[in-house]
Amino acid sequence: MTTTIPAAAPPAPRVLSLPAWSDPERYLAVLENPWFRLLVDLQDCVTAATVEHWSRRGLRTLHLPVTTGAVSSPMGRGSDSLPVEVELFGVPTYLADSMQFMLEYGCRLADHGCYYVMPSFRGESADATHLCQFYHSEIEIPGGLDDAMDAADGYVTALARAVLERGADGVRTYAGTTSHLESLAEGRTPIHRIAFDEAARILDHDPACVRPGEGGWRTLTREGEARLLRRLGGFAWVTDWDHLAVPFYQAFHPGDEGRARNADLLFGPGEIIGCGERHTDAASVERALALHEVPVEPYAWYRDLKARFPLRTAGFGMGVERFLMWVLNHRDIRDLQILPRSNGSLDNP
Repeated sequence: MTTTIPAAAPPAPRVLSLPAWSDPERYLAVLENPWFRLLVDLQDCVTAATVEHWSRRGLRTLHLPVTTGAVSSPMGRGSDSLPVEVELFGVPTYLADSMQFMLEYGCRLADHGCYYVMPSFRGESADATHLCQFYHSEIEIPGGLDDAMDAADGYVTALARAVLERGADGVRTYAGTTSHLESLAEGRTPIHRIAFDEAARILDHDPACVRPGEGGWRTLTREGEARLLRRLGGFAWVTDWDHLAVPFYQAFHPGDEGRARNADLLFGPGEIIGCGERHTDAASVERALALHEVPVEPYAWYRDLKARFPLRTAGFGMGVERFLMWVLNHRDIRDLQILPRSNGSLDNP
C-alpha cells in the first residue's frame, strides 16, 4: 500500500542571466558570472564527498579508460541510448557510455566493491534534462539489488549533508531554499519503493506517462516521472521494469524473466540514479543477449568472465549534473556544465 504524501511546491528559481549554452564565446562570459563559481564549488564538493563516503565503506576507486569495445547500452530491442563510435588509428571503438562492466570486473579485485567519477558519452542530442557528455558517479558492490539501493540512499543523503556543510549559502542564493537538502540530510524525506506495475497503475496507464514499446515493454516518460513524484512526494524508486526496457545485463527477476532486478530513483527533474543487479552466471548472460537480440561477439569476454569468476554484484550510476539540478532547483541541465559539449559541433575551448 503506497502512502501518498503531497509534495510541497519548490520556490520559484532565481531568474538568472546566464550565457547561452550554444554561444561560441560562452567560455568568456562564464569567467564573469558568479553562477559558475558556485558550480565549481559544488562539483568539487560532490567529488570530495564521493571519495570520502565510499572510502569509509571500503570501496576502491578505479582509474579506467574512456574507450571500450562493448558499450553498456547496446542497441538492443528496448535501448533508448545511442553509443558514440570513433576510430582510433584505424580501429573502430566507442567512447564509454558507462564503465559499469569495468566496475563488475573490478569487484573481482576489490572485495568491498569499487567506484569512479568520470565522463560518459551519449549519441543523443542534448536537451533540458539530457547531456551528450556528462559526469557519471558509479559504484558496484558484491550483493543484490536491495544492497545497491540502500547504498544509493546513503550516498545521496551524504551528498546532501556535504552540500549543506560546504555550500549552503550559495545554494540558497540561487535555489531560494535549502529545505530540500535539510529534509533529506535529516532523514525526513520519504524514499518510496514501488514496482513498475504499481507505478503504471498510479498513472492510470496513461500513454503520455507510460510509453509502450514495439515489443510490448514499457517505459516512463518525463511527464510520467514528474506526475509520479507529484503523487508520491519525496523520492521514488521504481523497481522491476520490463526486461526488454533495460539493458541486457540486468539480472532476471526470480521466477519471471520478463522482469528485471533493477530500479530507477526519481527525484528533482526525474530519473537521477539507475540501479540494478547483474547476471551471476554465463548462461543467464547468453539468454539475456538472445532476448534483447544483441550480438554475442562484443560481449563474449563478459560471458566468459561470468563463467570463470561468477559473483553476484549490483550497482548504480548517478548523473552528477542531474543531481545538481535538484540541488539548485534548476530547470536546464545545459547550464550545469562549465564547458559544454554538443554532438556535431566543435566547442571552445
